[in-house]
Amino acid sequence: MITTTTAMAEPGPRLVIFDFDGTLSDSGGWFLSIIDHLSDRYGIRRNGSTSCLPTRRMPTHEVIRHIGVPRWKLPFIARYVRRLFGRHTHQVHLFEGVTEMLAAIEAAGIRIAVVTSNSETNARAVLGPDNAARISWWACGASLFGKAPKFRKVLKASGIPPHQTLSIGDETRDIDAARATGVRAGAALWGYASPEALAHLDPDIAFAGPQAVVDHLTSAKVNG
Repeated sequence: MITTTTAMAEPGPRLVIFDFDGTLSDSGGWFLSIIDHLSDRYGIRRNGSTSCLPTRRMPTHEVIRHIGVPRWKLPFIARYVRRLFGRHTHQVHLFEGVTEMLAAIEAAGIRIAVVTSNSETNARAVLGPDNAARISWWACGASLFGKAPKFRKVLKASGIPPHQTLSIGDETRDIDAARATGVRAGAALWGYASPEALAHLDPDIAFAGPQAVVDHLTSAKVNG
């Protein structure tokens, strides 16, 4: 069982790395809506939206295996999905509270980065100009199998050390990337992946919603 918290003993982070899809943007429904289209186009297992629900409990690499995607096809599918997403950004919205969360983090003097498999253009379109302006570093087009290289890119560009950085994402690969780079791992429980899928990786902290992130960071800032 993952427990949520809003305080920590050590000084608070100077940088927060956010995932985009399923963490900032409520895009899970849109992705599920195109599964059968992708199945027809690329000859992978046809699932339908309801049969995709068990994948919420799976790590990312197991999801890919479950839907029968050959590894060599992944780059082609990812590029196509990004293009398709770009034509439908008007159908995707931010989770409730995300705009307020980003504003509060910026007001606290904490820098923000986005690391995502999606494109920067798509992420900016969904975030809108005001929210996008709050993002200091973008590392987009991350591999479906790992985000650690993008995390390292952000850390190098920012000059902020891993121990002063918090990652927040809704996928197991977000926690894996944090572990691989020495970044504090935060789980977004409001995203697509179920809490059970994230619990076995033992994230450092879990957040029930965007306001919990604000409470944690502002508390850490005061205590730090």
